[in-house]
Amino acid sequence: MKIGPYVLRNNLVVAPMAGVTDRPFRQLCKQMGAGMAVSEMVASNSLLWGSEKTRRRADHTGEVEPKSVQIAGADPKMMAEAAKYNADQGAQIIDINMGCPAKKVCNVMAGSALLQNEPLVQQILEAVVGAVNIPVTLKIRTGWDRSHKNAISVARIAEASGIQALAIHGRTRACGYTGDAEYETIAAVKAAVGIPIIANGDITSPEKARYVLEVTGADAVMIGRAAQGRPWIFREIEHFLATGSHLPPPEVEEIRRVMLAHLIDLHEFYGPERGAKVARKHISWYTKGLVGSAAFRRDMNLLPTAEAQYQAISQFFDTLAEVDSRLAYVPAEDGEAGDDNAESLAA
Repeated sequence: MKIGPYVLRNNLVVAPMAGVTDRPFRQLCKQMGAGMAVSEMVASNSLLWGSEKTRRRADHTGEVEPKSVQIAGADPKMMAEAAKYNADQGAQIIDINMGCPAKKVCNVMAGSALLQNEPLVQQILEAVVGAVNIPVTLKIRTGWDRSHKNAISVARIAEASGIQALAIHGRTRACGYTGDAEYETIAAVKAAVGIPIIANGDITSPEKARYVLEVTGADAVMIGRAAQGRPWIFREIEHFLATGSHLPPPEVEEIRRVMLAHLIDLHEFYGPERGAKVARKHISWYTKGLVGSAAFRRDMNLLPTAEAQYQAISQFFDTLAEVDSRLAYVPAEDGEAGDDNAESLAA
C-alpha cells in the first residue's frame, strides 16, 4: 500500500475517530501493527487553531510516519488554509472529512453533508490539493441516503482532483451505523477509478478483513471501533492475512502492560485531570466482556486521579489472573464511533 511517497508497512489503517484517535492511541495502534492511523478531525476555521484542543490534535511529536491529519469544513479557501497550516505543523498526509454523519457536523454542511453538493466537493478537493505539496486523501460514505448514493461519481471527482487515496465507509449518512455495510458499492468504486481504495465498515476480525479485501478488491481496510480496547487486532489481522492462521489471544499480563502504558501516555499527553477523564472510556473498552468488569467500570468512573486508576486496574487484573491467564474479549462493532461523539468542528 502506497500513498504518495509513503510505502505503508501493510494495508491496515486506523479510522479517524473524534475523541479517540489522539496521538497516544495512534501510536499504540501503529506499535500493534497498523500501517497508518488518521488523526481526529481538525477544524478548518483558523480562529480555532490556537485553542488547546486544536494544538493538541496537531501535535505529532515522536509519532511514527506517515503522519496523517484529517481536516473538516465546507469552505474551499478555509480548507486549503487548514491543509497548509497542518502541513506546516508536521502533517505528511492531509485527509479530508466527507464521511462524518454527526448532526452537528452535517448541520454546518461539513462531513457527509458535502456529498449532496458535488460541485462544492470538487472545489474543496482542488483547493486543498493545490495548497500543499504533500499527498491528500479523502474519506466518504456511499452517499447521503439510499436514494442518493453517489460514491462512484465522487470517487471520479476525487481522482480527477488529485486525491491519492479514497477511504469509503460502506453506508450512507442516513444509515448511520445500522444495517450491513455495502461492500458491493465499494467494489463498484474500486472498479471505476485507479486510485487506492480503502474499505471501511464492520471489520471486526481477521476473517472479516480478508473477506472484505476479497469481495471489494480494495487495496486496504480501515478499522474503527473494533480497535477500541483491542489495539492488537492489527497484529492479529496482519498475521492472519500473511499466514492464514491465528495468533493466540493476549494474556492477562500483556493486556495489563499495554493498557497501563496507554493510560500513562494519556495522562502525560492531556495532563493529570483531563487525562484521568479521557482514560475512563479506554479502560471501559479494554475490560468490556471480562468477568466482573461491569462493577469495575462503574467504580472506575468515580475515581478522580491517575494514581487511583492505576491501583484499581492492578487489583482488577490481579484478580483476573488468578482465574485465567488468558482473556476472552467481546469484539465491538466497527465504524467511526468517534464521529457519533464528534464534539463539533470547534473541538
